Amino acid sequence: MANAERTQAAIKPYLIGITGNIACGKSSVLRRLAELGAETIDADRVVHALMEPGEAVWSAVRETFGPGVIAADGRIDRRALGAIVFADRAQLARLEGLTHPAVRARIVAQVADAARRGVALVVIDAIKLYEGGLADQCDETWVVICDPAQQLARLMARNGFSETEARQRIAAQPPQSEKIARAAVVIDNSGTVEETRARVDRAWERVVSRGS
Repeated sequence: MANAERTQAAIKPYLIGITGNIACGKSSVLRRLAELGAETIDADRVVHALMEPGEAVWSAVRETFGPGVIAADGRIDRRALGAIVFADRAQLARLEGLTHPAVRARIVAQVADAARRGVALVVIDAIKLYEGGLADQCDETWVVICDPAQQLARLMARNGFSETEARQRIAAQPPQSEKIARAAVVIDNSGTVEETRARVDRAWERVVSRGS
């Protein structure tokens, strides 16, 4: 039994969880880590997959929020759903109650698959890393931050939101300070692409050289 436990521990990937509030640049950091050789899991893509028609989460969202959040093609109208949940914290909590357990289960399954394939390091990008319980699975967490004015401008440009819509979504998230307090690494994405990449590279070198 002891030998089996040691074998299992040896093949468990080292898990890095990346988080940070909306439009701070988590995806850029994730792309750089993939370039450096990490296997990556994007929780937002997992959410999209779970919200496809026919999935249990899709059915639960339709039942909870009504047919008005279903687009003509049968998919969930994320903008319509966002207008509901980001205007009311109770509604946001209802949505997260539907999505968080399913997302966590899907990502845990993906990590288990990586372990079976002998992957040494996996990076999970999740805006709700702490709130959704994924941080408990990680060996360390990183937080991506940026200047608040840049965050607002990026969100408006990226999503086509009005300033009111963008501020509403930013306000719905926990303060960055709460995430920073729990993080092993903080990546400031307020500067140039090259500066951010250099910060990611330094943090990566520390991880890959651990124990050497």
